[in-house]
Amino acid sequence: MIVDNHQRIHNYLRISLTDNCNLRCFYCMPEDEYDFASAAQLMQVDEIEQLAKIFVAQGVNKIRLTGGEPLVRKDAKEIIKRLAQLPVTLTLTTNGTRLHEFASLLKESNVRSVNISLDTLQSDKFKLLTKRDQFEIVQQNIQLMIDHGFHTKVNMVVLRGMNDMEIHDFIEWTKDQPVHVRFIEFMPFEGNRWTSNKVFTMDEILSTIAEKYPIVPLQAEKHDTAKKFMVPGHQGTFAVISTMSAHFCGDCNRMRLTADGKMKNCLFSKDEVDLLTPLRRGEDVLPLILQSIAAKAAQLGGQFTQDYQHLQAESIQNRSMITIGG
Repeated sequence: MIVDNHQRIHNYLRISLTDNCNLRCFYCMPEDEYDFASAAQLMQVDEIEQLAKIFVAQGVNKIRLTGGEPLVRKDAKEIIKRLAQLPVTLTLTTNGTRLHEFASLLKESNVRSVNISLDTLQSDKFKLLTKRDQFEIVQQNIQLMIDHGFHTKVNMVVLRGMNDMEIHDFIEWTKDQPVHVRFIEFMPFEGNRWTSNKVFTMDEILSTIAEKYPIVPLQAEKHDTAKKFMVPGHQGTFAVISTMSAHFCGDCNRMRLTADGKMKNCLFSKDEVDLLTPLRRGEDVLPLILQSIAAKAAQLGGQFTQDYQHLQAESIQNRSMITIGG
């Protein structure tokens, strides 16, 4: 069992497969010239499997694959096949551009739920946000996942002045489709030009929705990061992830492995523990894992507080989102 000094049991591992991506969303990837990690720097298939087994032996029962875009990795299918053999709930977060190539494998691998990042329902704005013309294929692949019976979650990062005016459109989408839309508050990472006035908070999101729709709260599950709701009569549901205005650190059960084999005990932690180098030397990495979690801060990586309005993003020591893993 992996437990921190705040008595939180950690049984959920997020593994980034790559820092590469075929989209260029500004809030995830720094605008400066970015050098992707070389293949030699990344965890290899055997190493991912080996580390995953160490975590599973300590009680991890859920693994999420992230990136970058995890499905651009050439050996992604082999990684999925290997991890599907472990006694865990396996899922992934993706930008959706390649899901048509993986739908059958995901089904065979007992993946039941997928999270797809989509910040707009307008093709021109999609191109503006991602610098790529891939809106139609993402839309088609979301429908493909729904049609194949996957629990399909759509992650929308709400950016004031950019896409907050589309909140009603996303809610309307849930009327006739069993899609679960998750509105996410904009979070600060290296190079993503975060400012507090771009944060559209949970209260603002719910108030916006309530202008047009009745809202019914849904029962939360243990360790939920999202507060769930539904509109009566709609097939789908929606949720808000309120990292900035109302954090959920008290019940955190998450750990992260970056694509280059560093362990982060929190999305916002400045400290990392290198697991890949000692693993390649044949050393026991379990003590490093336990030490990392034992040192986990009570909230928000110990770097800032709920008073995000006065937060100076440049004071936070962290990676860019794409190098952490979504």
